[in-house]
Amino acid sequence: MITKITGGRIIDPANGRDEIGDLWIEDGVIVDSSQIQNPKSEIDEIDAQGLVVAPGLIDLHVHFREPGQSHKETIGTGSEAAARGGFTSVVCMPNTNPPADNPATIRWIHERAAQIAKVNVFCTGGITKGLKGEELAPIGSMKNAGIVAITDDGHCVQNNEVMRRALEYARMFDLPLLDHCQDYGLVGNGIMHEGEWSVRLGLPGWPRTGEEMIVARNILLSELCDAPIHCQHMSSGGSVRLLREARARGVKISAEVCPHHIALTDEALKGYDANFKMNPPLRTAADINLLIEGIADGTIDILASDHAPHAAYEKEVELDQAPFGILGLETEFAIFCDVLVHQRAAIDLPRLIALLTINPARLLRLDRGTLSTGAPADVTLLDPAREWTYDVTQTPSPSRNSPFHGATFRGRAVRTIVAGKTVWSL
Repeated sequence: MITKITGGRIIDPANGRDEIGDLWIEDGVIVDSSQIQNPKSEIDEIDAQGLVVAPGLIDLHVHFREPGQSHKETIGTGSEAAARGGFTSVVCMPNTNPPADNPATIRWIHERAAQIAKVNVFCTGGITKGLKGEELAPIGSMKNAGIVAITDDGHCVQNNEVMRRALEYARMFDLPLLDHCQDYGLVGNGIMHEGEWSVRLGLPGWPRTGEEMIVARNILLSELCDAPIHCQHMSSGGSVRLLREARARGVKISAEVCPHHIALTDEALKGYDANFKMNPPLRTAADINLLIEGIADGTIDILASDHAPHAAYEKEVELDQAPFGILGLETEFAIFCDVLVHQRAAIDLPRLIALLTINPARLLRLDRGTLSTGAPADVTLLDPAREWTYDVTQTPSPSRNSPFHGATFRGRAVRTIVAGKTVWSL
């Protein structure tokens, strides 16, 4: 099979490439036109004029809910949502039921994904057994089963000694450690950002310090163990300041930001709508400015969705009883493109693509995120100028918990190609 993507703006940050040209694919691999083995074969041409041809987007933070919670999402429906958002590779978190804290569950997820997933599905394994933060999970065995990182996401290891030993094991097995930064003692029963709106609404507050305390802990442990830690879903401007100072000293610390944390503030909860309830919570306009500043200056070098589906009946309860989390895969690129490139002009399009491709690939040691000759032919065609309105009722997910229903964005994926085959197109 030979595919030729013609006339597009090819942006490949991994190789510093940004030019109008053609991209050739043969048998699921990116090739140079001079390397085509069967030049007389029928060629499938895709017209990309006016579009951006990018490496397949990568989201290193999704919840596909299998095993155990298929009423919220399945690997099949989640991968369909990923494809619609332009993502060719996703990384699943381990807070399933049972948790992905052992080789058997990891293998089951891989086998399930091989059967039904439209995109590449990679797995993380738990840092601790049952994600309880007490006893280390069998990290080496899970590495042999194919995990790409360890995390207790959805939970945070509170015991610093356990976290230190986990980091030492992660270094031993050359695995990144991803951490959900939440100090339980400081956060308590917080529902939303602690500030003016939590007081107005009479809701328990969640202070920034509840995140920043663990970010500071992770910086110290990374420095102590000389091993990398990746801080998940940053929401606080104070966290950015801590990360910037540490990275300037050469500490192996990195972080990600999610679209909702730069698009919405805590004021959005004034209607008591649980679709705006997430972990960590929406914060203030000042935090948004500092997060965007951190993205612009390179302190934050990865973007992710934290795609977290919940069934309608779970969200349609009192706000303090509703679970945290929102859908994210279908609107992720659009929000980042609209806010960071169009509205704020904080970064340019090649930088945005790097934050969604080669940067997460390098963190997780994946052979993805590039259009290099010989690389897997995972490609996303993007229209950064396209205006569109998100309709959550059209999502393939069985869940509908998005705060962006009816919102209009500028920027959209229009075709998703995995291993040389189109898995979704607009």
